[in-house]
Amino acid sequence: MRILGIDYGDARVGIAISDSLGITAQGLETIHYKGNDKVLLKRLDEIMSEYEISTIVVGMPINMNGTKTERVEVTNKFIHKLKCKYNKIKIETIDERLTTVEAHRTMNDLNINNRKKKNLVDTISAVYILEMYMNKK
Repeated sequence: MRILGIDYGDARVGIAISDSLGITAQGLETIHYKGNDKVLLKRLDEIMSEYEISTIVVGMPINMNGTKTERVEVTNKFIHKLKCKYNKIKIETIDERLTTVEAHRTMNDLNINNRKKKNLVDTISAVYILEMYMNKK
């Protein structure tokens, strides 16, 4: 059974997945859905049928001072859709503060081309979200 990590954004969603033992997290992809949840949920269906997922972890966008951002409500609506669609799978959230900053730092350390960063940042952020969740367990 694997864990799926999600970095949910306005136009792109980063996806990461654990190995079958739940030890490591790997970036899977960035889904470009431009705010159309039907496109996003269709791709998630494909991922769910390809992998045996036991848990979905969604990053919750919290401000540095611990208050909720404007994105929290949008993210909660998305989580509600996930819970309705995948009602047999555990769905949890985790504070995603600084994951995007860390993703950019990682890409800078790896000298990744600026044009490629936009496509990678959400996937790398999803990896950090998943790793934080797995380390908490």
